[in-house]
Amino acid sequence: MNRISASSYSNTAPLIWSFLFGSLHGSAEVILDNAPSRSAGLLAEGRVDAALVPVIAFQAITDARLIGNVCVGAKEKVRSVCLVTRGEDLEEVKTVALDVSSKTSVALTKVIFREFLSREPVWVDFEPSVDDMLDNCGCALLIGDPALSLAEHPSKYRTFDLAEIWKRNTGLGFVFAMWMTRKDSCGIDFGAARDEGLTHLEDIVSNYLKDIPLSREAFLEYLSKDISYSVDESMAEGLKLYFELCEKNKIIESARAPEFI
Repeated sequence: MNRISASSYSNTAPLIWSFLFGSLHGSAEVILDNAPSRSAGLLAEGRVDAALVPVIAFQAITDARLIGNVCVGAKEKVRSVCLVTRGEDLEEVKTVALDVSSKTSVALTKVIFREFLSREPVWVDFEPSVDDMLDNCGCALLIGDPALSLAEHPSKYRTFDLAEIWKRNTGLGFVFAMWMTRKDSCGIDFGAARDEGLTHLEDIVSNYLKDIPLSREAFLEYLSKDISYSVDESMAEGLKLYFELCEKNKIIESARAPEFI
C-alpha cells in the first residue's frame, strides 16, 4: 500500500477527502500533520511514496518530481497566508516573526521584502502564535488555519495577503503546495481524488467550522473560490518566476526548472 502525507489544514482537505472518506479510502495510508514542512521531511527521508508539500521543497529534494496539475494555490488572493501587524505598514516593519510551518511562505515573504519592498528586516523563527509573535516582532507571517482564525479579530490586526501582494507585483497566480514523489510513478490518481473532494465541500466545511471562526458561507467561498486546486497557465508561470526570484535573492542556491511525472 502506498503511503502519502499531507498537512491537516482545511485548505488541503479537498485533496485528501477521497483517501479518508471517499472512493479511494483504503487505497493508501495517509499521514497527517498540521505543519506542511513535516510532510516534506517525510518525503525527503523516503518514509512516504508521495507528499503534499510546500513547493520550495522541490528545490531541496533534488530527485523530487511534481505530480500532475493538482495543487494548493491562488489566482488572486489566498486569505490563509498573510503578514500581520498591529497597524503598521509593511514599509515600517523592522522585524518579522516567521511561522516555521511552511518554507514556501517563508521564502515568499523574503522575496516580497527584498524584491518588492527593497527592505531587509530581521527574521525570527516562531511557532504560530500571533500574539507571541507580535509581542516580539513588528510583523508576523501566519499560514493555514491560524491565519484564517484572524477573522475573529478584524479590528485587532492588520493583514496583508501574500498572494495578493504577489499578484499585484507580478500579475501572476501563485502555487503554495503540490504533490511530489521521488519515484518514477506512484499509481495514485491525485486528480480524481481532488475532483471527488471538491464535490464534498459542504461536508469538509462542517468538519472545520467548530475550530475556525468563519461563517459557513465564507468558508465555502474560501475553499471554492480563493483556493485553486488546479494549476492554470498564470500559476505555472508564477511557480517558475518564484523559483527564479528565490535564486536571485539567494534563498536557494540554484533554481531547478519544474519537473513533472
